[in-house]
Amino acid sequence: MNIAAAANETLAHNSNLLVYSAMAVYTLAFLAHLAEWVFGSRSKVGRTAAALTTPVRTSAAAGAPAAQKGGTAVLERPKVITKSAAGSRDVPDGPGAAGGTEKGDLYGRIAISLTVLAWGIHVAGVVARALSVQRAPWGNMYEFSTTFAAVAVGAYLILLALKKNVRWIGLPLITTVLLDLGLAVSVLYTASDQLVPALHSYWLWIHVSCAIISGAVLYLGAVATLLFLFRDRYEAKLADPTGPQPGAFAKSVLERLPSAASLDKFAYRVNATVFPLWTFTIIAGAIWAEAAWGRYWGWDPKEVWSFITWVAYACYLHARATAGWKGRKAAWLGLVAFLCYLFNYYGVNIFVTGLHSYAGV
Repeated sequence: MNIAAAANETLAHNSNLLVYSAMAVYTLAFLAHLAEWVFGSRSKVGRTAAALTTPVRTSAAAGAPAAQKGGTAVLERPKVITKSAAGSRDVPDGPGAAGGTEKGDLYGRIAISLTVLAWGIHVAGVVARALSVQRAPWGNMYEFSTTFAAVAVGAYLILLALKKNVRWIGLPLITTVLLDLGLAVSVLYTASDQLVPALHSYWLWIHVSCAIISGAVLYLGAVATLLFLFRDRYEAKLADPTGPQPGAFAKSVLERLPSAASLDKFAYRVNATVFPLWTFTIIAGAIWAEAAWGRYWGWDPKEVWSFITWVAYACYLHARATAGWKGRKAAWLGLVAFLCYLFNYYGVNIFVTGLHSYAGV
């Protein structure tokens, strides 16, 4: 074995160690995010106290506050304004995963710190894999999955750095990242190797990197869309006091999320922002196909499902602009669109044979 091959093997081994180390730190981050939600859940007494206000009563005779006159301030439960117009609600955002408590916020900040540390180790593992194979680190499903998870966490951290109120994504994000990496190292793992000739192109850097970025950001939109459906249902129950009310656990979780309107707006903006990049991903893939196989489009299963995913997201964006399809109907379309993306990755790659099956699992 020559020196270069030995160095590459060492880098591949270090890459695996870094990925496993990142998973360990992500696990600690997961526990901290979970603690943020648990300890941010206020007790019934605290919940009642937070819902009460102490308006100052003015003495009609002296014009002074009643408290200064020996009177007693009246505690009144504030009115919850659930609808500002027909078909819409005017509900403020919740306090966040920490529940507005100091202890919950402490665990939240610990969770973010651990997430940053895990992400740094994770990125180092992806870079080490790239150095070991001397190419883009997304030539097979294992490499795609590890890079995808790193980009998803990176997008989340960028939103936090931009002071966006997205800490509520932390727990579902880290949970799915752990599942993704666990699947990658246990089922999808492929040893470092060179690619088939068709993949030796600069389009590998362009086309696949755009697909990874698009999917990672679309994932954040899918999480927001799913939470919107739960929060919207929760608000609808609050708006109808005569109907069944949310249970204690559902209330503890859902009351801390952003309002349904905020979640819907976030999901729409994320999906609308990344949709042009997904469009470019398909175009870049067609150009690469012409260079590799002599045709732009051949109805290969991967090409077909990429187009189906594009159509699904186009329908979602159109539905969001259509009065009768705003809200829950559009949200369901958004989830169906992301499921198309997932099937395009897992289903087509594993269960369907086509020209894109060259990379193996």
